[in-house]
Amino acid sequence: MRPVLVAWALAGFASWPAMEYLVHGVLSHRLRTFVSPMHWEHHEDEHAVFTSASAWVPASAFLWAMLALAIGATASAAFLAGLLVGFQRYERVHWAIHFREPRDERERVRRLHHLAHHYRDPSMYHGVTTRLLDRLCGTLPADHEQAYASVADRPLLVARTGESAPVRRARA
Repeated sequence: MRPVLVAWALAGFASWPAMEYLVHGVLSHRLRTFVSPMHWEHHEDEHAVFTSASAWVPASAFLWAMLALAIGATASAAFLAGLLVGFQRYERVHWAIHFREPRDERERVRRLHHLAHHYRDPSMYHGVTTRLLDRLCGTLPADHEQAYASVADRPLLVARTGESAPVRRARA
């Protein structure tokens, strides 16, 4: 693969947190757009953690087409590939927040952050894979440690009968 395409793919992956914040924080909560009903389904049913392909496939095609006009079809595809790797990481992290015991301090804080979004203040705590944009955009309240403490004892969800979960690889 040409180095320039690798750079576009890495740029796409690095762009995921901004896209996550835009979709979750801005389009789902602040502006109440076409994205909002899909997102609020998750607030009403926490088992609905995965984004429907009927949402992300057309959005990806649209994004690819818009980027292709600006940077070319191949560079757009590389950027989108990196962005989609970021999106798949988000899907896995989001599932783990709700269904798996945190394995380390970073996962514990990430879980508390997201649960504070669900149970304390849905207008705050928009980052799922990172808190960085919450810090930068003012959606990480000064009293976030208190909010985290108030949700720390929330139980993990249990998959419903017939639901599948990502395969968990054994650690070496």
